Amino acid sequence: MTTLLAEPTESPPMDEIQLAREAISSVDAFAELYRRHVTRVYRYHIVHTGNLKDAEDLTSQTFIAALEGIRAFRGNSSFGAWIMGIASGKRLMFFRGRKPDLPRDAVLYYPNPSLPTDKAALQRLQLEAVARALRQIAPERAEAISLSYFGGLSNSEVSRLLNKSEAAVKMLISRGLQDLRERTSLALEVER
Repeated sequence: MTTLLAEPTESPPMDEIQLAREAISSVDAFAELYRRHVTRVYRYHIVHTGNLKDAEDLTSQTFIAALEGIRAFRGNSSFGAWIMGIASGKRLMFFRGRKPDLPRDAVLYYPNPSLPTDKAALQRLQLEAVARALRQIAPERAEAISLSYFGGLSNSEVSRLLNKSEAAVKMLISRGLQDLRERTSLALEVER
């Protein structure tokens, strides 16, 4: 079975800090950072918006803001945590005064041309079910899960973004996953 949720990585490749420094003056360095993080940012936005166009727009806005603010990246945390912090801010701005809607035919995955059609379709159906279920659980739990699994952040990175202790984040994720299990028939697999 295709694994939907992957265990977040504990630490980014060390060269990302150097890449971020080079991205101040190098388009190629920023392009590499974009390539490494576009899928996680897109998945984070699609899970929250449920709309392909809005997720693409927010992903673009996130990377434009990152490019414009790349000098502000200090390397105190991973580049992934920094970019997901920007994505979270863009999401909050997007939903001010708006109520999200989920069209039934929304594409909930970042296209991967190497996936066979049947596996891509299965992944899409699984992601749709998880996205619907995430909107039915407590927002704090949904955000912790989104940042951790769809955004690929470690618990310590999520704790910094949410201004919570790492233990509180672990509890939010644990209880959120239990809520998801109760709301969906999918067997949510977590790679260890």
